[in-house]
Amino acid sequence: MQKKLKLWDAIMLVMGSMIGSGIFIVSADMMRNLGSGYWLIVVWIITGVMTVAAAISYGELSALFPKAGGQYTYLKEIFGKKMGFLYGWGLFTVIQTGTIAAVAMAFGKFTAYLIPSLNDAAPIFQSGEFKITWIQILAIAVILLLTYINTRGVQSGKVLQNIFTGSKIIALLGLIAAGFILVDFSHMAENFSLGTDSFNNLKKDFSGNFLKEGWEPINGMTLLGGIAAAMVGSVFSSVAWESVTFVSGEIDNPKRNVVKSMIYGTSAVMLLYIAVNFVYLNALDREGIAFATNDRVAVAASQNIFGSAGTIIIALLVMISTFGCNNGLILAGARVFQTMAKDGMFFKSAEKNNNNEVPENALWMQGVWASLLCLSGQYGNLLDMISFVIVLFYMITVFGVIYLRIKQPALERPYKTWLYPVTPIIYLVIGTGFCILLLIYKQQYTWPGLIMVVLGLPVYYFINRKKTN
Repeated sequence: MQKKLKLWDAIMLVMGSMIGSGIFIVSADMMRNLGSGYWLIVVWIITGVMTVAAAISYGELSALFPKAGGQYTYLKEIFGKKMGFLYGWGLFTVIQTGTIAAVAMAFGKFTAYLIPSLNDAAPIFQSGEFKITWIQILAIAVILLLTYINTRGVQSGKVLQNIFTGSKIIALLGLIAAGFILVDFSHMAENFSLGTDSFNNLKKDFSGNFLKEGWEPINGMTLLGGIAAAMVGSVFSSVAWESVTFVSGEIDNPKRNVVKSMIYGTSAVMLLYIAVNFVYLNALDREGIAFATNDRVAVAASQNIFGSAGTIIIALLVMISTFGCNNGLILAGARVFQTMAKDGMFFKSAEKNNNNEVPENALWMQGVWASLLCLSGQYGNLLDMISFVIVLFYMITVFGVIYLRIKQPALERPYKTWLYPVTPIIYLVIGTGFCILLLIYKQQYTWPGLIMVVLGLPVYYFINRKKTN
């Protein structure tokens, strides 16, 4: 593969793949689960520590295995083909493609702010609860457009990624600055006045609307359950940074630049996320965050900051953000499926590069499946189910750093995990706590995702049936 991606390109891919639509929405549900500005920030800090610790740990593996395929390759090399396949299976069926679909739909929904006729238009097709809307068609058009651009060569995808990621970073910095300068009345002291007290408000009326007067104090194990539930949103907003490992084969000096891009990129994004949440706490009171219309906290905050123009400003920011995010996800994801094809674990045709030296068939397979998920209308439910599975695979991969140190201590390591073994243990402890609490308190977020991954086992055995005979 041609080494067309430099360190800056890799950092832009990390940041661009992370910053999608989540940061503009998830804080509403987080506040309903925690009821306190203090705990909202604490959860984002925990997620930030967790994310950067994982990125630092992955750095050791990226230097050991500087090949295309990234996390799939790490899991395959350390734990065998079955584990690698299960990760790749989950990635294709919903983790990567479901995220692409959800981000594209977010683009469509925020476009509808600027073009209200998209919201008002009758469905193109409807049968019972299933329907196809113009917003879904727009989302599919974005996926197919970005897929086409990426088939024209990694240079095309790189330029687009750098432009859109740079634009949304500048826009976010502008929003952060304006959130402290232009707000007429600050709610910061009010939001932190409760200190470490925490509350939740998950009660709904007969119409399914949250009851604003339903706050109840929570502590002890109930608080830990609330933290785990809140972290589903913050974790989902903070994943996909590992996408840069998928394109290791196309990054200049991957043994150094992949780890640098992950550490620099994740650290910068988590600082941006924490700062944006301080803007929410400054611009809105607790109810304003928790009960923002359709959970669009950024829209509510922006209206308080910029007045009536706020909706347009945020709609444009989210459109830029989601477009750039999807470009990064599409660019990177196809490289995993190409690597799997080379290992005999995916459709054989996905193995080939086109004349532009990119895996065109893998790109289109990914794009078509993500488009079908847009039509299904189920991508949102699927994504709720996979935060648990994503963290589980992160944990297995991070554990792989410790496992390799024990099994192969003499292996030459161009980069060693900073503060080993403390850094990987930090991630494993937080990740284990998150997964256990979800298993206890929020099982709807756990079992469906696990079942989806386990369904990959019969597929694996079917693919390998001839090899075992």
